Amino acid sequence: MSSGLEQIRRHRRLRQIRTVRDLVQECRVEASDLIAPLFLQDGGGRPTPVESMPGVVRHTLETLVEACRELRGLGIPGVALFPATDPALKDPLGREALNPGNLVCRAVRAVRRAVPDLLVFTDVALDPYTSHGHDGILTPDGSDVDNDATVAVLAKMAVLQAAAGCQFVAPSDMMDGRVAVLRRTLDEAGYPGVGILAYAAKFASAFYGPFRDAVGSAAAAGTRALDKRTYQINPANRREAVADALCDEAEGADILMVKPAGPYLDVLHELRGATRLPLAAYQVSGEYAQIQAAARNGWLDLVGAREESLLAIKRAGADFILTYFARDAALFRAESGKKNGVA
Repeated sequence: MSSGLEQIRRHRRLRQIRTVRDLVQECRVEASDLIAPLFLQDGGGRPTPVESMPGVVRHTLETLVEACRELRGLGIPGVALFPATDPALKDPLGREALNPGNLVCRAVRAVRRAVPDLLVFTDVALDPYTSHGHDGILTPDGSDVDNDATVAVLAKMAVLQAAAGCQFVAPSDMMDGRVAVLRRTLDEAGYPGVGILAYAAKFASAFYGPFRDAVGSAAAAGTRALDKRTYQINPANRREAVADALCDEAEGADILMVKPAGPYLDVLHELRGATRLPLAAYQVSGEYAQIQAAARNGWLDLVGAREESLLAIKRAGADFILTYFARDAALFRAESGKKNGVA
């Protein structure tokens, strides 16, 4: 019997059966699409929980290696390392960043020895090392970050990290011209195979607070909300963000990244149409923390919200995602595969 509807196209035909829904699904997030950001601390013993990021810890070198073995076993291709530098080693110039024996360089060497096929991305910025918490060296009057002086230090920093064995350096500082200088310096130092993942569209966001807790950059300055608007992008400016990213491409970046991810899906989507380079997106600490907090209060389903947030980032154009959910998301896929009889 006819229902009386004259609609020719019935979209629900492709939604009635799970196997059909799976067949026509346009976007998937696999473990191989995820990079795990990991925090580091010096010393031995157990890792230290990051209070504002439930489930996230600052690893010692021993537990870092264990975590990396597990992540690779789950199919995650890489990690991004971020140090919580001892405050006693911080100064206004971030000199510890140029110590070949610093925490990050030791961590890179340890991970590459233990898990040689795991990609290691290292952060090229001075905020974990400066006593003021900014991403570079300040001008003499302390009112701003000195762009060119900072870039000169970042280039030396990148070479040290490449010598330690990382496959990608990831400048997150947002200084002008730094990608070209890093590329030239790495090549001249004998590291033409080390890639550059450029934080190409990094916004002056309110979503970085828990990360700054984790590495201690905000505490160094005595505030949780550092003002980095003279070098990070205005959240209102999409065209500027795309132009900035394309400049990094022209300077020799191998991969471009948008950070944060969730609040800037429009930028990610527009950039996907403007470049043929691989695109990364960073689901930052505040995005992670808000989902965790809402789930702990019973306001959201953790797994559902996590998976939907990752799908949205991938759908917008990201080839891969840096996310603190990486381990749990990969474990979820492994367990789901076992339940469904997938080898």
